[in-house]
Amino acid sequence: MATSPDPGPRVYRGLNHREGIGWIAGMTPVQAFGLIGVCAPALIAMSRNQWSAALSWAVVAAIVAVLIVVPIRGRPAFRWCADLVMFQTGVFMGWSLWQSRAAAGLAGDPGEPDLPGVLARLEFPDGPELRGTRICLIHDTTEGRWGATATLTHSGVGMLSDDQCERLAARLGSMLVGLGHREIVDRVSLCVRTVPDDGTEYAVWRERHQRRDAPALARRVTAEIDSDVASVSVRTELFVTVSGTEDALRRPAKAAGGGIAGRAYALYRVLEGVADGLRGLGVTSVTWLSSTGVAEAIKTGFNPAAAAGLSHRHLTNPAPDPDGGQPGSSTVGLPISQAGPALSPTPAARAYHHDGFSSVAYAVQPPESGTIFGSLGPLLAVRTAGERRTLAVHYEILSAAAGARVVKSDRFRNNVLVEAKAQRGFTTTAIDSRRQRGAREQEAAVAAGHAVIRYTVAAAITVPAGWNVEDHAARLENDASGRFRLLRLELAQDSAFVAAALPVGIGLPRQKRAFTA
Repeated sequence: MATSPDPGPRVYRGLNHREGIGWIAGMTPVQAFGLIGVCAPALIAMSRNQWSAALSWAVVAAIVAVLIVVPIRGRPAFRWCADLVMFQTGVFMGWSLWQSRAAAGLAGDPGEPDLPGVLARLEFPDGPELRGTRICLIHDTTEGRWGATATLTHSGVGMLSDDQCERLAARLGSMLVGLGHREIVDRVSLCVRTVPDDGTEYAVWRERHQRRDAPALARRVTAEIDSDVASVSVRTELFVTVSGTEDALRRPAKAAGGGIAGRAYALYRVLEGVADGLRGLGVTSVTWLSSTGVAEAIKTGFNPAAAAGLSHRHLTNPAPDPDGGQPGSSTVGLPISQAGPALSPTPAARAYHHDGFSSVAYAVQPPESGTIFGSLGPLLAVRTAGERRTLAVHYEILSAAAGARVVKSDRFRNNVLVEAKAQRGFTTTAIDSRRQRGAREQEAAVAAGHAVIRYTVAAAITVPAGWNVEDHAARLENDASGRFRLLRLELAQDSAFVAAALPVGIGLPRQKRAFTA
């Protein structure tokens, strides 16, 4: 969790901390009671002077304690064992297998999604018309959330100065705080995807503007240059997904007529404010997606090669602009029923194989020493033509009451820990002092009107199935080395891929008061 960035400093220090750190020597209550339970037989045997039995139980307790307490790459060993058992059970029972209706030769409703894994819980109803288009609503039936996705156009932050990055950071914080005050939308997900440029748009443009009387030599030279440039060209896609809970939308939706239309109208009233906030961050255009737009975003997430055909379809079948300007989007859209992968995806322990591509996803942990605005850029630096990198940042703005409870609890816990060590003569570490100081500063920031924001960062790399995905994953880890810590989300690569590469707003776990790693 972190408070919204202050307009002053560019480097964020002291206000970031891991969510729900355990109260009992850093352990969660479940871990603590489990440790007490395994140690109890040894203590009982010692009280009865049964030293051989006590020694045997002590050995067992030590082994179990290591499995429960010691973290290995982000998870305790016991959690690794439990996750491995669940993963293998899903494989053995066939629960992890999925096949699209189209691949099975089954007919279905074009408006009914056919998606694998965690995406199966999503519904995509069209909302009422807004400015000549029908925005697709993303309904998470498990968490009870309603959201919408938009494509953004942004020039990037790589060439901006430090002062400009400071201003963008302040504006991002102001936008998130403003959304928290509205109490309708409480989650914002930004997803950036690099796209290997196949030259489709340029080829169509060349075909329309080709001069038939051009010299043959000029044509040949231009074709050679285009071929060399197109093989290494990379484009970038940027999406934003905003969503609110059913509880937050219920009352304004009822006032707007209820049902799906009422929830859509409640979201529409906030979308304009979100677009204004994004324009303050340097976004030049915000286009909210219809069901066909969301379907294409999901389809190209699973299969980057499908972007060429979809782009060619839009360029060769443009729809007239209702305002009389340039042609708009294609009249031929992809139905939501075809948004999923055509081939059966295969989740593996360390990778996710889908539609002729392989992906590896990571959770990104920012350093406690602080970071700067735009520092995630190296994770999107494509090293080999043909690979794709994705990065997603998911924000959740807690309500004022929830944020106050969180910071008060953290401040109390850190004060108790430091005072207990001082009373018993233990040395207070620098980490304890930093956490105590950060808890006080965070409580002061919340009291001054800032918001508490939960966030997660996920990154993924996708390459054709015939490539060695481990080599490209190692390059992504090298780009993060010294800046961030990457945790490979093993045994959950299918869900991690959704969090890192698909703009549907899934990626932030439910709030927990316990942290097990």
